[in-house]
Amino acid sequence: MEESKDVSMKSVALKYGVISGLIGIIYFLILDFSGMSANQSLGMVGLLFAAVIMFLAQKEFIRDGDGFMNYGQGLGLGTLMSLVSSIISSIFTFIYISYVNTSFMETVKQQQIVTLEEQGMSDAQIEQALKMSESFSGPTAMLIFGIIGGVFFGFIISLIVSAITKKSRPEFE
Repeated sequence: MEESKDVSMKSVALKYGVISGLIGIIYFLILDFSGMSANQSLGMVGLLFAAVIMFLAQKEFIRDGDGFMNYGQGLGLGTLMSLVSSIISSIFTFIYISYVNTSFMETVKQQQIVTLEEQGMSDAQIEQALKMSESFSGPTAMLIFGIIGGVFFGFIISLIVSAITKKSRPEFE
């Protein structure tokens, strides 16, 4: 008698969401300790990690499930995984900025000033840019925007990855 393979989308999303969140934390710490936390290009590398982990999650769902995954299931799995990952990494970031490295935001601000100066902005333009960014910075704002942004970008990545990994059931079996 064949053993039934029953894997739930939630269990796979939770497992890979935790993995993705932990990898995100490690990557964040590496960027912070190396002084490159304000480098936006390196921040985008994190999206590549998320895409690879999402791909692996969807492949496991297909392999350990019934061998199929439609586009909607892939999209749901990827988005739920992104939510779990975003919550974990955002809570860590909040605690880290609030209690461990309280000078983090000042360091990021100084790095932004250098970048804006390199772009040839005047002192008045830099001052205006910094005033605008202050309303979106700070531990609480980073917590909120981290979760919202993580789910948003996770959804976008999931749209792409799900199109690649989907494995529809044949219409006539």
